[in-house]
Amino acid sequence: MTETAATTERPAKPHLPDAQTVTSVRHWTDRLFSFRVARPQSLRFRSGEFVMIGLMGENGKPLLRAYSIASPAWDEELEFYSIKVPDGPLTSKLQHVKPGDQIILRPKPVGTLVHDALLPGKRLWFLATGTGFAPFASLLREPETWEKYDQVIMMHTCRENAELEYGRALIEGLKEDPLIGELIGDKLLYYPTTTREESPNMGRITDNLASGKVFEDLGLPKINPEEDRAMVCGSLAFNVDVKATLESFGLEEGANSDPKQFVVEKAFVGDGI
Repeated sequence: MTETAATTERPAKPHLPDAQTVTSVRHWTDRLFSFRVARPQSLRFRSGEFVMIGLMGENGKPLLRAYSIASPAWDEELEFYSIKVPDGPLTSKLQHVKPGDQIILRPKPVGTLVHDALLPGKRLWFLATGTGFAPFASLLREPETWEKYDQVIMMHTCRENAELEYGRALIEGLKEDPLIGELIGDKLLYYPTTTREESPNMGRITDNLASGKVFEDLGLPKINPEEDRAMVCGSLAFNVDVKATLESFGLEEGANSDPKQFVVEKAFVGDGI
């Protein structure tokens, strides 16, 4: 079909601004998928940051949401990890992308889940629910993470076991990573939990922290402001609850301009997108 014939049958698609090509897609469950896109040569970011990505809406205007970059700063492509919402304005369409398709990617990375926003410490806690794992997928593959801390604890909570698979697969591959495998050694402690389906570790992150169960299970001392640092990414309710829990241990929230003991990603997008 010629271009002319195509335009006579249906309106031409609006021009896609800041377009990047999808290179691969993987569906982890009926609610979760990840995909990779070409990385603009000019894009520079710090592991843990996010960008605005999206598609063109029905009204011809870009429909954009904040997505953490799940790949590390040194990767030649950009990876994203997303939920699927059947009637979500963006993900109802985004979940159907295939290699060769294009998405909109605004090349202005920002975010609070970066090493610069934390004071030096001994242990680093990554605390995530659902697709909030994405920025930690980036930071776990960042050499600076392993150079700065003696221990890194990845706590990830989902409703069911299958929803943990993206994170589990990434964790299992870390020690074989030619860039950071040797740096990791025995520094990484992984603590996945579920809240609905039965699994070896159950319960919400806040409950496991507040009760002390995670410290007992991993043989760690109770979180304290002198040694422990934390990064938090999840739903708004999760972020509020974890913030209160960390503050109960004496930790203070920091920012890029004011480093402290923990940081929270407020731009994370959860259900409804």
